[in-house]
Amino acid sequence: MITGKFPSLRLRRNRKSDWSRRLVEENNLTPNDFILPIFLIDGKNKKQAIKSMPDVYRYTLDKVSFVVDKAIKKGLPMIALFPYTEKNKKNDLGTEALNENNLVCKAIQLIKKKYKNEIGIMCDVALDPYTSHGHDGLFKSGYVLNDETIKVLINQSLLQAQMGCDVLAPSDMMDGRIGKIRKALDKENFKNVQILSYAAKYASSFYGPFRDAIGSKNFFKGDKKTYQMDFRNSDEALREISLDIKEGADIVMVKPGMPYLDIIKSIKEKFKIPVFAYQVSGEYSLLSNAIKKKLVNKKIVFESLMAFKRAGANAIVSYYADRLDKIL
Repeated sequence: MITGKFPSLRLRRNRKSDWSRRLVEENNLTPNDFILPIFLIDGKNKKQAIKSMPDVYRYTLDKVSFVVDKAIKKGLPMIALFPYTEKNKKNDLGTEALNENNLVCKAIQLIKKKYKNEIGIMCDVALDPYTSHGHDGLFKSGYVLNDETIKVLINQSLLQAQMGCDVLAPSDMMDGRIGKIRKALDKENFKNVQILSYAAKYASSFYGPFRDAIGSKNFFKGDKKTYQMDFRNSDEALREISLDIKEGADIVMVKPGMPYLDIIKSIKEKFKIPVFAYQVSGEYSLLSNAIKKKLVNKKIVFESLMAFKRAGANAIVSYYADRLDKIL
């Protein structure tokens, strides 16, 4: 027998049934919360598996419509394009980034011609898919040059905007690049092109499978610690965000995602700006391989994605975005 005082408020009452839990839930996920990355490859009629990323593929341009059709049907608002660059097109300066016939440019044109404004297109602004050393900028004597890199990124941004890209996403972490890119876009009358800044991008060990997917893994030299953030720091992320907002960023990105939920939450609470999170390749592969080995239930995917929303993310870049009907 229970004696003495007993709580009159029982929080479990609201959890007693599914309908009740749904009525009081604080967060939810819909297709509107997701961006689907698409990897591109040269050639024809190819759907190429990526060994390090289960159920993720590279597509030739003639196969891209299949993926975009699926994304639109599932209600996704935006896709993100990433190229696999052949070795013979890579060099120290990443000049393929400025080739109007590169994979990204041709994909933008193809998608815009067929789909108009049915779905948004996001493109990374960085040189790592195109450089022979695998870095995001111009590399000299073991150091990535800041100001010299920005000059190239401005031209890359203008080229992608000319092709029809909706959202430019500088992922390089050079100081001052957002302001320079915004100024150049406005000058060339691309005032409505959005900038999604990878404003808090950490020098992380979670990027390995992505580097494999874009073909930079075997070329990568050194590390990116001199220009991407130290994972031990959080106050620094707020400084980075503040600077990019002042320079004209419309949206900011935190990358990686799951290990940096505290950063997402801090940014959202302080700046009230749209915050996106990237559930990066390492996170994806860890989850997917654990599911395939039956170490965890596949419901872990939904739980991990909900964590982004709970932390304050407006949208999530995720390799699971094409399978939301099975997840949500």
